[in-house]
Amino acid sequence: MADATEPTVLLTAFEPFGGDAVNPSWEAARRLAATWDGPATLVVEQLPVVFAEERSRLAAALAKHHPTVVIATGLAAGRAEVTPERVAINVVDARIPDNAGAQPVDEPIDPFGAPAAFSGLPIKRIVRDVQAAGVPARVSNTAGTFTCNQVFYELMSFADREGFRAGFVHVPATPDIAGDGPSLDLDQIVTALDAVVRASLDPSPDLVAEGGAES
Repeated sequence: MADATEPTVLLTAFEPFGGDAVNPSWEAARRLAATWDGPATLVVEQLPVVFAEERSRLAAALAKHHPTVVIATGLAAGRAEVTPERVAINVVDARIPDNAGAQPVDEPIDPFGAPAAFSGLPIKRIVRDVQAAGVPARVSNTAGTFTCNQVFYELMSFADREGFRAGFVHVPATPDIAGDGPSLDLDQIVTALDAVVRASLDPSPDLVAEGGAES
Protein backbone atom coordinates (compact mmCIF):
# COMPACT_ATOMS: atom_id res chain seq x y z
CA MET A 1 0.00 0.00 0.00
CA ALA A 2 1.33 3.45 -0.94
CA ASP A 3 2.65 5.67 1.83
CA ALA A 4 0.54 8.85 1.82
CA THR A 5 3.54 10.88 2.99
CA GLU A 6 5.69 9.88 0.01
CA PRO A 7 5.70 11.71 -3.30
CA THR A 8 4.13 9.82 -6.19
CA VAL A 9 5.90 9.46 -9.51
CA LEU A 10 3.76 8.57 -12.51
CA LEU A 11 5.69 6.89 -15.31
CA THR A 12 3.78 6.58 -18.58
CA ALA A 13 4.73 4.53 -21.62
CA PHE A 14 3.14 3.49 -24.87
CA GLU A 15 1.61 0.37 -26.31
CA PRO A 16 3.30 -1.23 -29.36
CA PHE A 17 2.83 0.48 -32.73
CA GLY A 18 4.09 0.44 -36.28
CA GLY A 19 3.95 -3.34 -36.51
CA ASP A 20 6.21 -4.05 -33.53
CA ALA A 21 5.15 -6.76 -31.09
CA VAL A 22 6.43 -4.83 -28.06
CA ASN A 23 7.22 -1.28 -27.05
CA PRO A 24 10.42 -1.06 -24.98
CA SER A 25 9.15 2.02 -23.14
CA TRP A 26 6.29 0.00 -21.65
CA GLU A 27 8.33 -3.14 -21.01
CA ALA A 28 10.95 -1.08 -19.14
CA ALA A 29 8.39 0.96 -17.20
CA ARG A 30 6.55 -2.01 -15.82
CA ARG A 31 9.77 -3.85 -15.01
CA LEU A 32 11.04 -0.82 -13.10
CA ALA A 33 7.76 -0.60 -11.20
CA ALA A 34 8.09 -4.25 -10.19
CA THR A 35 11.57 -3.74 -8.76
CA TRP A 36 11.45 -0.12 -7.58
CA ASP A 37 12.86 0.54 -4.11
CA GLY A 38 13.43 4.28 -4.30
CA PRO A 39 12.27 7.24 -2.21
CA ALA A 40 8.77 7.57 -3.67
CA THR A 41 5.71 5.66 -4.74
CA LEU A 42 6.14 4.72 -8.41
CA VAL A 43 3.07 4.01 -10.54
CA VAL A 44 2.90 3.23 -14.25
CA GLU A 45 0.23 3.68 -16.90
CA GLN A 46 0.19 2.56 -20.52
CA LEU A 47 -1.02 5.07 -23.10
CA PRO A 48 -2.46 4.21 -26.51
CA VAL A 49 -0.77 5.27 -29.73
CA VAL A 50 -3.96 7.04 -30.78
CA PHE A 51 -3.98 10.80 -31.31
CA ALA A 52 -7.65 11.21 -30.41
CA GLU A 53 -7.25 9.50 -27.02
CA GLU A 54 -4.00 10.93 -25.65
CA ARG A 55 -5.32 13.91 -23.71
CA SER A 56 -8.25 12.08 -22.10
CA ARG A 57 -6.15 9.06 -21.13
CA LEU A 58 -3.43 11.27 -19.69
CA ALA A 59 -6.02 13.29 -17.75
CA ALA A 60 -7.51 10.09 -16.33
CA ALA A 61 -4.08 8.88 -15.16
CA LEU A 62 -3.36 12.22 -13.47
CA ALA A 63 -6.74 12.21 -11.73
CA LYS A 64 -6.21 8.64 -10.55
CA HIS A 65 -2.72 9.07 -9.08
CA HIS A 66 -2.33 12.79 -8.20
CA PRO A 67 1.41 12.61 -8.92
CA THR A 68 4.16 14.93 -7.76
CA VAL A 69 6.33 14.06 -10.75
CA VAL A 70 5.28 12.74 -14.16
CA ILE A 71 7.76 11.21 -16.58
CA ALA A 72 6.31 10.24 -19.94
CA THR A 73 8.38 7.81 -21.99
CA GLY A 74 8.31 6.54 -25.54
CA LEU A 75 10.25 4.70 -28.20
CA ALA A 76 12.70 6.49 -30.50
CA ALA A 77 13.83 3.78 -32.90
CA GLY A 78 17.06 4.73 -34.59
CA ARG A 79 18.54 6.43 -31.54
CA ALA A 80 21.41 4.84 -29.68
CA GLU A 81 20.98 6.73 -26.39
CA VAL A 82 18.36 7.45 -23.76
CA THR A 83 17.27 10.99 -24.57
CA PRO A 84 15.45 13.35 -22.21
CA GLU A 85 13.55 15.80 -24.40
CA ARG A 86 14.01 19.55 -24.08
CA VAL A 87 10.92 20.84 -25.89
CA ALA A 88 7.52 19.81 -27.25
CA ILE A 89 6.04 21.64 -30.23
CA ASN A 90 2.40 22.39 -30.94
CA VAL A 91 2.02 20.34 -34.11
CA VAL A 92 1.07 16.86 -35.23
CA ASP A 93 2.59 15.68 -38.50
CA ALA A 94 2.29 11.90 -38.63
CA ARG A 95 4.74 9.94 -40.79
CA ILE A 96 2.67 6.76 -40.26
CA PRO A 97 -0.92 6.16 -39.12
CA ASP A 98 -1.60 5.75 -35.42
CA ASN A 99 -3.08 2.53 -34.05
CA ALA A 100 -6.59 3.71 -34.97
CA GLY A 101 -5.58 4.48 -38.55
CA ALA A 102 -5.49 8.27 -38.18
CA GLN A 103 -2.67 10.20 -39.86
CA PRO A 104 -3.08 13.93 -39.22
CA VAL A 105 -0.67 16.20 -41.06
CA ASP A 106 0.34 19.75 -40.06
CA GLU A 107 -2.38 20.07 -37.42
CA PRO A 108 -2.00 21.92 -34.11
CA ILE A 109 -2.28 19.90 -30.92
CA ASP A 110 -4.02 22.89 -29.32
CA PRO A 111 -5.24 25.60 -31.73
CA PHE A 112 -5.14 28.12 -28.87
CA GLY A 113 -1.95 26.87 -27.22
CA ALA A 114 1.60 28.18 -27.16
CA PRO A 115 3.90 27.21 -30.04
CA ALA A 116 6.08 25.12 -27.73
CA ALA A 117 6.50 23.92 -24.15
CA PHE A 118 9.74 23.17 -22.35
CA SER A 119 10.44 20.23 -20.06
CA GLY A 120 10.21 20.70 -16.33
CA LEU A 121 12.67 17.87 -15.68
CA PRO A 122 16.38 18.40 -14.94
CA ILE A 123 17.44 17.14 -18.35
CA LYS A 124 21.16 17.80 -17.92
CA ARG A 125 21.29 16.04 -14.54
CA ILE A 126 19.34 13.17 -16.04
CA VAL A 127 21.94 12.77 -18.78
CA ARG A 128 24.76 12.87 -16.23
CA ASP A 129 23.12 10.33 -13.93
CA VAL A 130 22.11 7.93 -16.70
CA GLN A 131 25.66 8.02 -18.05
CA ALA A 132 27.01 7.46 -14.54
CA ALA A 133 24.83 4.33 -14.39
CA GLY A 134 26.65 3.03 -17.46
CA VAL A 135 23.98 3.76 -20.08
CA PRO A 136 24.50 6.15 -23.04
CA ALA A 137 22.42 9.32 -22.84
CA ARG A 138 22.19 12.78 -24.37
CA VAL A 139 19.77 15.70 -24.46
CA SER A 140 17.37 15.66 -27.41
CA ASN A 141 16.07 18.88 -28.92
CA THR A 142 13.25 17.31 -30.90
CA ALA A 143 10.56 14.95 -29.66
CA GLY A 144 9.27 14.37 -33.18
CA THR A 145 5.74 15.12 -34.36
CA PHE A 146 3.99 11.84 -33.55
CA THR A 147 2.12 10.78 -30.39
CA CYS A 148 5.22 11.11 -28.16
CA ASN A 149 5.44 14.81 -28.89
CA GLN A 150 1.67 15.15 -28.48
CA VAL A 151 1.70 13.55 -25.03
CA PHE A 152 4.70 15.68 -24.03
CA TYR A 153 2.92 18.88 -25.10
CA GLU A 154 -0.37 17.92 -23.43
CA LEU A 155 1.49 16.84 -20.28
CA MET A 156 3.21 20.21 -19.94
CA SER A 157 -0.17 21.93 -20.25
CA PHE A 158 -1.47 19.89 -17.31
CA ALA A 159 1.76 20.45 -15.36
CA ASP A 160 1.58 24.22 -15.83
CA ARG A 161 -1.98 24.28 -14.53
CA GLU A 162 -1.64 21.76 -11.70
CA GLY A 163 1.89 22.49 -10.53
CA PHE A 164 3.65 19.13 -10.78
CA ARG A 165 7.08 18.46 -12.31
CA ALA A 166 6.98 16.76 -15.70
CA GLY A 167 8.74 15.95 -18.93
CA PHE A 168 9.43 13.31 -21.55
CA VAL A 169 12.21 10.77 -22.13
CA HIS A 170 12.74 8.69 -25.26
CA VAL A 171 14.34 5.25 -25.11
CA PRO A 172 16.00 3.29 -27.94
CA ALA A 173 14.69 0.11 -29.48
CA THR A 174 15.65 -3.22 -27.96
CA PRO A 175 17.53 -5.77 -30.10
CA ASP A 176 14.39 -7.81 -30.79
CA ILE A 177 12.79 -4.97 -32.76
CA ALA A 178 15.81 -2.89 -33.82
CA GLY A 179 16.80 -4.97 -36.85
CA ASP A 180 20.09 -3.55 -38.08
CA GLY A 181 19.56 -0.30 -36.22
CA PRO A 182 20.98 0.85 -32.87
CA SER A 183 19.57 -0.66 -29.71
CA LEU A 184 19.92 -1.05 -25.97
CA ASP A 185 19.16 -4.13 -23.91
CA LEU A 186 15.99 -3.88 -21.85
CA ASP A 187 18.03 -4.13 -18.63
CA GLN A 188 19.98 -1.04 -19.67
CA ILE A 189 16.77 0.87 -20.35
CA VAL A 190 15.40 -0.11 -16.94
CA THR A 191 18.63 1.04 -15.29
CA ALA A 192 18.37 4.33 -17.16
CA LEU A 193 14.76 4.93 -16.16
CA ASP A 194 15.65 4.25 -12.53
CA ALA A 195 18.25 7.03 -12.77
CA VAL A 196 15.74 9.30 -14.54
CA VAL A 197 13.18 8.90 -11.75
CA ARG A 198 15.71 9.51 -9.00
CA ALA A 199 17.11 12.60 -10.71
CA SER A 200 13.61 13.96 -11.27
CA LEU A 201 12.76 13.59 -7.59
CA ASP A 202 15.74 15.77 -6.64
CA PRO A 203 14.45 19.38 -6.41
CA SER A 204 17.86 20.99 -6.82
CA PRO A 205 18.52 23.13 -9.95
CA ASP A 206 19.58 21.52 -13.17
CA LEU A 207 23.22 21.48 -14.24
CA VAL A 208 24.61 24.18 -16.47
CA ALA A 209 26.36 21.98 -18.98
CA GLU A 210 26.68 21.61 -22.73
CA GLY A 211 23.77 19.76 -24.26
CA GLY A 212 23.05 21.54 -27.51
CA ALA A 213 23.06 20.37 -31.10
CA GLU A 214 24.05 21.86 -34.42
CA SER A 215 21.45 19.96 -36.40
